[in-house]
Amino acid sequence: MRFSSGEKGLCNICANKERDISLLAIVASDADLSALERSHTYRGRYFVLGGLLLLSSERTNGLRIKELLTSIPKRAKAGLKEIILAFPANPEGDSTAIRISHECREIVTPDIKISTLGRGLSTGSELEYADPDTLKSALDNRK
Repeated sequence: MRFSSGEKGLCNICANKERDISLLAIVASDADLSALERSHTYRGRYFVLGGLLLLSSERTNGLRIKELLTSIPKRAKAGLKEIILAFPANPEGDSTAIRISHECREIVTPDIKISTLGRGLSTGSELEYADPDTLKSALDNRK
């Protein structure tokens, strides 16, 4: 996973001052982050969750949900306006998006939008294999 070794706790992508701090894409893996970067469409910051919830279990072992929730108030003070749940269009991705959305809504103010990727991605597809135009469409059509 893309953890920072820098003093500010940011990876080199998110440390870039040209990134839009009002946008936060939560992705399951580094591969998903790389796929979004290859689209050259998204210019916000990222949070790598470290996986997806398994449908067979509600356990969150290994997922960085606590770290995410802890980081959101600080991000909100810095200008966060939208959280994009950028998970695969499959049952595990949908389950994870529902859980993260619910937990985020409990701590964010109503002026912070929580959205999901539009369904430019077909159900069951993985972000890391999506082409740039499909990812652009999914970002443009998020809800």
